[in-house]
Amino acid sequence: MPNILLITSDQQRADCFGFENPHISTPHLDALAARGTRFSACITPNLVCQPSRASILTGLLPLTHGVWDNGVDLDPAVGERGFAGSLAGAGWDTAFIGKAHFSTKTTFQPTGTPESRYSAAMYEAGWMGPYMGFSHAELMVLGHFFKNRPLMEPAVGHFERWFLSQGAERGEAQRRWSEELTEGTGAAQTWDSGLPPAWHWNTWVADRSADWLRHHDRSKPFCLWASFADPHHPFDAPAPWSRMYDPDAMPLAAHRTPDLERRPWWHRASLETPPALEDPAMRNFRAHGSRMPAQTDEQLREMTANYYGMISMVDDGVGRILGALRDSGLQDDTLVIFTTDHGELLGHHGLYLKGPTPYEDLLRVGMVMAGPGVRSGGVVAEPVSTLDLAPTFREFAGLPTDPAMQGTSLSPLAAGKDAPRTAAWSEWTVHPSRCGVALQLRTVRTKRWKCTVELGSGAGEMYDLLEDPTEMNNRFDDPAFRSVRDEMEALIKARPGPVLEVLPEPIGMA
Repeated sequence: MPNILLITSDQQRADCFGFENPHISTPHLDALAARGTRFSACITPNLVCQPSRASILTGLLPLTHGVWDNGVDLDPAVGERGFAGSLAGAGWDTAFIGKAHFSTKTTFQPTGTPESRYSAAMYEAGWMGPYMGFSHAELMVLGHFFKNRPLMEPAVGHFERWFLSQGAERGEAQRRWSEELTEGTGAAQTWDSGLPPAWHWNTWVADRSADWLRHHDRSKPFCLWASFADPHHPFDAPAPWSRMYDPDAMPLAAHRTPDLERRPWWHRASLETPPALEDPAMRNFRAHGSRMPAQTDEQLREMTANYYGMISMVDDGVGRILGALRDSGLQDDTLVIFTTDHGELLGHHGLYLKGPTPYEDLLRVGMVMAGPGVRSGGVVAEPVSTLDLAPTFREFAGLPTDPAMQGTSLSPLAAGKDAPRTAAWSEWTVHPSRCGVALQLRTVRTKRWKCTVELGSGAGEMYDLLEDPTEMNNRFDDPAFRSVRDEMEALIKARPGPVLEVLPEPIGMA
């Protein structure tokens, strides 16, 4: 009986796997890749969390499912038509454990979703779904802890409620959440977490996912999405993971200073324009949470070491989930996928975190697949997308193709068949609340080329990923490459599927 296990991280660079990077240790993910196939040219449909996660669930591009930026909720009716709802309707046992982020947590007012920080009272402690097509849901809503920002009560998600139940007294958990953090040496948003690993959100996701695998209804095939919240910033791995890597040994990008004069106008504008928010507190949240000052090489090495530590901690959790799958005798009958929602700039091009700069550091994501029908030791270099997961799951489950989905099943490529792809698409309509300027970014990536056009101004950037893998030379306005630009712009216009005529309004920040 077939099963599906999707495991995701949050904000993990595509080159932060042991099979691509000798400086990082991910033994469990390396082993998964060795017994399966990895997709070396997979991209995200969007550069931030909410839209990209909605695309994984629905198989739709952001301007079709409507989550065009963080702070815009996925319509439950659209979400329930995604792969989880389809499989549940066909008799599968479906579950989500961890960070969903299909709805906005930092909302301006109560929205009624289980992820809104103001709607916690609507969901009793015993609520376990359904949510967005998943019959069972255990949510981690906050996930990323910031210093001196106490956990709100009543707690929003299952993890937060569990966390507050730990320790001899409730106050102990609260203190650990907001204060028990060891400072680093000055790198932005980087420190060693004082949380014991046993209380950590990564541990909770791994433990709850493993427990669900051991106790789910064995009379049904299952589909479980286990979603880790790391290595999203702040970079705050707990010991021993925070000390796993020597900062002095960390690799740095060859090009790590901004060269905004060589880039299209919105690169500078998105960094220097204040977020357009009336509330000063919200404006400060956006400016400091999404932007980072220039770092020295010493600071960047410290940041990288902690970031790598977070990834290795996630890998350890992946190993425990896969161990539970194996111990339950289900490994041979389960399609296992590991991927992430988007990448991380990590100082490349002098940039950090994420933003409207679709370099490969941010756009390309790792994706590994193993299980029935998947070739061992395979590497697929065709341009694909996490958008393709939903139709892949439908095909694996024996369901008919959904013509509304804009992704294409990865099964032929995973099996090692000759199934070439022309291109993969990514898109982002950026609200001024994010970076002060409104943007309409459309990106297309082929095997060799990547092109992004800002529709409002017609400006763009285009890189030859074969000859210029670090994306130093923008060929968009180079007359010698005009024919390539024409081909790429034609592909952007050939984006599959409809675009919403009216986009929903943001109801929060993230």
